[in-house]
Amino acid sequence: MLAAKYYSNTDIRLEDIPKPKITDGEILVKVAASGICGTDVMEWYRVKKTPRVLGHEIAGTIVESKSPRYAAGLRVFVSHHVACNECKYCLSGNHTACETLHTGNYDPGGYSEFVRVPAINVDRGVYILPDHLSFAEATMIEPLACALRGQRVIDVKKDAVVMVLGSGVSGLLNILVAKLKGAKVIATDVDAYRLKKAKECGADEVLHAEKAGDIRADKIIVCTGALSAIGQAFRSIDRKGTILLFAIPDKNIEIPTVDMWRNEITVTSSYGAAADDLAEALELISSGKLDMKPLITHKLPLKKIQEGFRLVAQAKESLKVVLEP
Repeated sequence: MLAAKYYSNTDIRLEDIPKPKITDGEILVKVAASGICGTDVMEWYRVKKTPRVLGHEIAGTIVESKSPRYAAGLRVFVSHHVACNECKYCLSGNHTACETLHTGNYDPGGYSEFVRVPAINVDRGVYILPDHLSFAEATMIEPLACALRGQRVIDVKKDAVVMVLGSGVSGLLNILVAKLKGAKVIATDVDAYRLKKAKECGADEVLHAEKAGDIRADKIIVCTGALSAIGQAFRSIDRKGTILLFAIPDKNIEIPTVDMWRNEITVTSSYGAAADDLAEALELISSGKLDMKPLITHKLPLKKIQEGFRLVAQAKESLKVVLEP
């Protein structure tokens, strides 16, 4: 089968590798769509484990099953990470801190024609898609679930002033979720195209990142790796406010500890999504409460994955890029 091995953002090699073989409790999924995540182009993060087949936002059709729960022919979204549901983190509702979630994955990765889904993922990470939902839309389940999780962590509520720094895909998803909760949203970016998209997603106010001024927000969600956004977050957070590091820079950040102490500011982070978040994301998308179609700007064959990575890394007039093997 064809698979794309990642060596760097500008070196992704299409290779013919053996199709995975499944064992008891596993399924084989033919990948119909695989989204390119912003974390996939974080080269400083990804090159540590190269070469590898990336891709964790997939949807497709089960073509072989050795699980009594799922038959061949079903259209599914498959979660790449699943929690053990037994450790202290899971039992306290902190599934994304579970070591099992951080170590599991499917084989070999979503940028391939087929993936083998391990038994533990089959047990707790397969979601059947309704017929009306396209495979491309289904690739948005995982990124939307991450936004849902993040805003649950910082407890975004109705009428809160939420500032979203960075209006790429993750920023736009956070705008949609915050508006769904009834918050007032201020969005920033350095790119006019993305500011326009932020407005289209419901942001009450959009500002160039360099002109954010003296805004005060109850919650700030950092959706860009730009170090300047960290400084903006601390300048704009109100007393008793919370800053969520939804994205991170490639360097350690400086925290103004005196201001943080004096104004009782909370700084936290959010990583990934749990089963409940994924189920909620699927319901929001399939019911039409949140429309993912405007966020999908490009669909490319797997053979054009290098072009897809270029589009995502450049972060210009593109949002979600979906590969269709």
